[in-house]
Amino acid sequence: MPMRHTRLSDTSTEITAGLERIRTELALPDAFPEAVEKEASAAVAALALPDADLTDIEFVTIDPEGSRDLDQALHIAPDGDGHVVHYAIADLPAVVAPGGAVDTESHVRGQTLYAPDGSVPLHPRIISEDGASLREGRVRSAYVWQMTLDADGNTTHTTVRRARVRSRSQLSYREAQERIAASDGLLSPLRTVGERRLALETARGGASLDMPEEEIVHAHGFWRIERRDLLPVEQWNAQISLMTGMEAANIQLAAGAGIIRTMPRPAAADIDLFRAQVAALGLVWAEGQTYGEFLRGLDRDRPTTLAVLSAARRLFRGAGYRVIDGPLAEADAVHAAIGAPYAHATAPLRRLVDRYALAHCEAQANGEPVPAWASAGLAELPGIMQRTGQLAGRLERESLDVVTDAILAPLVGHRFDAIVIEQRGDKPARIELVAPPLETDARVAAPAGTRIRVRLDSFDAEKGQPTFVAADD
Repeated sequence: MPMRHTRLSDTSTEITAGLERIRTELALPDAFPEAVEKEASAAVAALALPDADLTDIEFVTIDPEGSRDLDQALHIAPDGDGHVVHYAIADLPAVVAPGGAVDTESHVRGQTLYAPDGSVPLHPRIISEDGASLREGRVRSAYVWQMTLDADGNTTHTTVRRARVRSRSQLSYREAQERIAASDGLLSPLRTVGERRLALETARGGASLDMPEEEIVHAHGFWRIERRDLLPVEQWNAQISLMTGMEAANIQLAAGAGIIRTMPRPAAADIDLFRAQVAALGLVWAEGQTYGEFLRGLDRDRPTTLAVLSAARRLFRGAGYRVIDGPLAEADAVHAAIGAPYAHATAPLRRLVDRYALAHCEAQANGEPVPAWASAGLAELPGIMQRTGQLAGRLERESLDVVTDAILAPLVGHRFDAIVIEQRGDKPARIELVAPPLETDARVAAPAGTRIRVRLDSFDAEKGQPTFVAADD
């Protein structure tokens, strides 16, 4: 698994102070009010489990290493030429009383925020990391989706109900990948289903960018930036979540009530521009091939691929939430990156909107009335999620800036390997440093998709602005 990182030593104090400053400027809460914590503890202690018992199903969770807020647990079994997928989702309504202190605070927070120096959780940790988290060996209440798939991976029948479950293992992505490589009987079907679902995504015109992940890590007294390519199991696992979100959207659309995630299809002008950029990089995008199919076929080891993925970002803009209140036209319901209607319904520990979508789906799928709180609260959700999403984006950008500045400030005059990812006319080119793995600007003339050497000519500490130029070696 390709991974690049930079270790820091003498800048740790500076970075810690910078991250604390960001928390203060963004007014991030450092704790929950006492009333919220008290209500959360009481709710977990008094939790009544559902009568339906599915603890005999050998669920497992697959998450980043060290995760404690475990939203989903998975089990896949062969069924003739197809499969039966059981997907358990944490049951937040079981521990969050409508209109209570926890509920009110969650509407202020909207979603869990992730900072390098610690998360700002949506719910008190006794809920998100204990009482509602699908932890290994613990009996928990969950929304259990059962999806029957045919030989091509299409869903042919879907149910959702509340039931008690018990995860057998908490796996990291690496552990799951190793078990699949060893032909583990419990996990091997994930590869088959994941690949079938990826093929269906291509066929319906969807696209997964699968950009390398960038993360700020603090361990053993060092701060570092890591950028790594996704493991195959992460893509297969994501397809199960996407499939569930698509089923959640379909259930709500059929009932004419709920909330879905939407993204408009790219404008023709953006597609034409992207096609021109692809051609300029010397790549062939065949006529009749969707942009999703083209992106999925890129060789991740070629320097041009990073430039293509960067250019493709402008095709994935305008995502938002749409409240369903009656019939909805297909064009208004589609999520262009997925190529189908889609709802956020698989991460209720970390996103407020998922709790509402799950409540709608469970009621609608079983011919029952949607809970009054879930119907009444829909209208405010798009605004809450947009506001808190912007906050999450700002936190991520500014945290990365703090670490980037600390890395680069003492390195004026140093040379770096880089890849040009975009030329922008009179503006500096956009480049990606190989190590440290940072995206920045540079005054270079090389075309996009080429490897170059650059030199850090200066660093404006007040503005946090580096100036890179072409190296003379």
